[in-house]
This record gives sequence, C-alpha cells and structure tokens, in this order.
Amino acid sequence: MSRSEGPPDDPTLDDLYEQLETLAETVDDPAERTEVRRTMRLADRLSHNGMVNRVITQFTGKDKAEAFVGSVIIGLPMLVEDGVIDIGAFLATTPAFFAVNIALAVSLVVGILYVADFREVQIHNPYFGLVPRRPVWVLGIAFVTATAMMTLWGRVTWDEPWINLCQVSVVFTAMAIGGSLGDILPGED
Repeated sequence: MSRSEGPPDDPTLDDLYEQLETLAETVDDPAERTEVRRTMRLADRLSHNGMVNRVITQFTGKDKAEAFVGSVIIGLPMLVEDGVIDIGAFLATTPAFFAVNIALAVSLVVGILYVADFREVQIHNPYFGLVPRRPVWVLGIAFVTATAMMTLWGRVTWDEPWINLCQVSVVFTAMAIGGSLGDILPGED
C-alpha cells in the first residue's frame, strides 16, 4: 500500500478500486494486469447488483466450489515458484515455524471470513456445537487442493514426507486465503 496513513477505518469500494489500480500499475506481466482488470470489473458488477453487504448464512456445494476456485486462482502462481520448495525445506528444519505457519493460515481464514468484515458471515450448525463449518471446509479444500496439485505437478514426490508436507503447507497457506476470499466474495444467501 502506497499511502502512509494505512487503510481507512471504514473502507469503501472506492478504496478497493484504488488498491486494484495501484496493483495494476505495479504488475509486470500482461496476464497479471488482465487479471487485476478482471477483478476490478467483478468488484464493479458486485457493487451494482446488490451482492455487497448481503449476509451469508449457509455453506453449500456452491460455496465449496467457490472455495476451490479461489484456492486454485491464488495458489497457482505459488505452485511454480521454486521459493516454495526452499521455504518448505526451512520449515521442515524448524517445526515451531511450521506450526506458526499452519496457525497463520487458520487465523487468516477465520479473519477473512469473520473479522475483516468483507461480508457478514453468520455461523450456523457448527461441528460439535463449537467449530464453524465454513473455515473447516475452506481449510480442508485448500489443503487437499495444494497436496493434489503439488503431487500432480511433481513439485513433491513424497520420498521425504515431512519436508514435502512442509512444502505443501506453504502453498496451502496461499490457497487457504484464496479459498476464503473465493467463498465469501461472490456471496450466497
């Protein structure tokens, strides 16, 4: 963010457009610039069709599909980055940092879904009366997607399971963020 005062206390769609425009100016790749412009058009459509500020109460198959798509869109660039392998290897040598990484992923998902106030998301029918279904599914979808895609693309071979799990956890973190955004941004009543 280029503004020194930080994000506004009560962000608006104009703040989102400004951030996306700044992002569009800083990305180098034409494909990335196209994705940013596409996101800007999506935000514009959402603001005009009443999707913004609607309460999300259910968690359906459509939400699971949206979480999967969000995971893939955000996680795909991570899959091809060699830094993921290096970071995962580092996490494998420092199990406490691995645990912090997993806690970070969980915290980010819960924060995006319930704290960041992108949308009002209500908890209905939690597991064991305590654990909300939405973050469990978003995290599960992100983990399965990260594991499957890294295995499918030969990024991990599972010959060193601990190191490979740590490498998957790096992509999982990004996919969890994408999954939570993919789940709540399109919205559903």
